[in-house]
Amino acid sequence: MIIGKTMGECRRRSPKGGDMRFGICRLPGKRPASFRAVTRGMIMGILSGLLAACTGERPTNLGMRDGRLTACPTSPNCVLSQADDERHRIAPLSFTGEPDAAFARLKQLLARRTDATVIEERPGYLRAELRTTLFTDDAEFLLDRERRCIQIRSASRLGYSDLGKNRRRMEEIREAFRIMPTSAF
Repeated sequence: MIIGKTMGECRRRSPKGGDMRFGICRLPGKRPASFRAVTRGMIMGILSGLLAACTGERPTNLGMRDGRLTACPTSPNCVLSQADDERHRIAPLSFTGEPDAAFARLKQLLARRTDATVIEERPGYLRAELRTTLFTDDAEFLLDRERRCIQIRSASRLGYSDLGKNRRRMEEIREAFRIMPTSAF
């Protein structure tokens, strides 16, 4: 920056022309580093606020009641192996062998996923948060000893549609569960 008195003096000092603001001659090119830092800080603050808003509040209505997981809402952003309607229904995780060993395998699988955090664990029940770049979804897993399967539910916290993300993620978990070795359990 060059301190100048008039716009004409500013232009004379700069071969490519300059801009006179607040008595300071700004030469063409990059903005001052302090301006870039302030702008970057404001943008990061706005983005952080928006991303935090996308996670939503942890639901308080989840869990098992009478051997069933909470029903899906009418919106298409939820899948449930115990659902009565085709729109929300997904197959449970099936297994052979000991039920407790299968559930331990599922816990280990979730612990290995970088997008999953188990937030509640009771005998035969797990609740996890599954993250995407912008959103947090809630997943539940219920051991069904009689049917020799693990009932599953996954739902978005926010929005109406998830564009099939919960279903795709549960199918990924199913495939990983299917091919995971059982010898360690």
